[in-house]
Formats: sequence, C-alpha cells, structure tokens
Amino acid sequence: MANDKAKSGKEIMPSVAVAAVMSFLKDTRGQDTWTARDLAQTLGIGTAEAAKAITLMDMQGYVKAARGGREWFTTAAGQTVSGSKLPHYTSERVETALAGLKERIAAARKDFKSPYKITAAVAFGDFLGEQPRVQAADVGIELARRKSDASENTSATESKARLAFLKQLRAKNAGLNVVPYQEWMSKRSHQKLF
Repeated sequence: MANDKAKSGKEIMPSVAVAAVMSFLKDTRGQDTWTARDLAQTLGIGTAEAAKAITLMDMQGYVKAARGGREWFTTAAGQTVSGSKLPHYTSERVETALAGLKERIAAARKDFKSPYKITAAVAFGDFLGEQPRVQAADVGIELARRKSDASENTSATESKARLAFLKQLRAKNAGLNVVPYQEWMSKRSHQKLF
C-alpha cells in the first residue's frame, strides 16, 4: 500500500493540521453554507488539500454536501468537535478586547523582568468576517524564556507557568480565547497583534 502511494505520487491524507481544519469549522458557525474555496483561502492551502480535508470531514460526519455538492454545511457534530459556540459578541466588543490585549502584549514585551518574551501573537476567528455577531476571538501567543535557569523547571511545571502567563495576558476578557501558538495559526487568515 505504501509503495502504491509512493508510485502514484498522490497522498490520500491532507497535509494541513487537524487543529487548523477545526478552526475553520469553528468559524463557519452561523453560516448557511461554505465552499472548498472558502476553506482553502482561510487556511492558506491549495484546493486539492481542501478537497482531501472535506472528504475526511464528510466521512466523519462533521460536514454534509449542500446544493449539488459544490457547497457544504457544518453539522452539529462538526460544531461540537470544533468547539464552536453561538456567536453572541459584537465585532466591536471583540476588537476592543483585542486592542486591550495588544496593549498588554506591548507592556509585557518591554518588561525585561518578565520570565517570558512574546515572540508571536496572532488572532483569528469569525470576527475577521462581516457577521453582525461573532464568537470570542482565538489568539495564539508564542512564548520564549527570557533567561535559562540552571534549575530548569520540569516540563509539567513549565507548561503550567506558561499557561498562567497566557491567562494573565487574557485578563478575564470573555471575548478572547488565548492559547499557546502553533505554526498553522500564521498560515490561516489572521490578524497580527504586534
């Protein structure tokens, strides 16, 4: 089977990260339908990769074809697995939350006593579209340690410290979901925060 795949030069599985595809499904909450082109443009992938991803999502019951198979809709199972919520924020509220986060990021980047340096920060989600109501913005923030301690924390302790730092940046703002940065976040449609 592996030789057949190598001989044909065609990969069956899409090369796009599953988390990226789930972020797209989350963005479709509140939309009647979407297309393979929408998926490709949002995730910054080719249409062939988008078609592979749609095939897998269809097989898993996360999406269903609409209007002759050219358009798709996200099923209840797709909404659940992607973590989407009913859009209830205004775009203005999310933009205000992001503006506050930008200020906190700028302050943290100037604070040389901080244990972490913020090396990347991107926001993405349905707020980038033109819907009247949106979900909380997803924000990926990449952290690097400012100083390497001789008594380096265990990975579990370090992970908890990073999450606590991200939570502090979020500042109890319900309009934001702040998570550790992953490379795919900068490949999909997004807004840079610095």
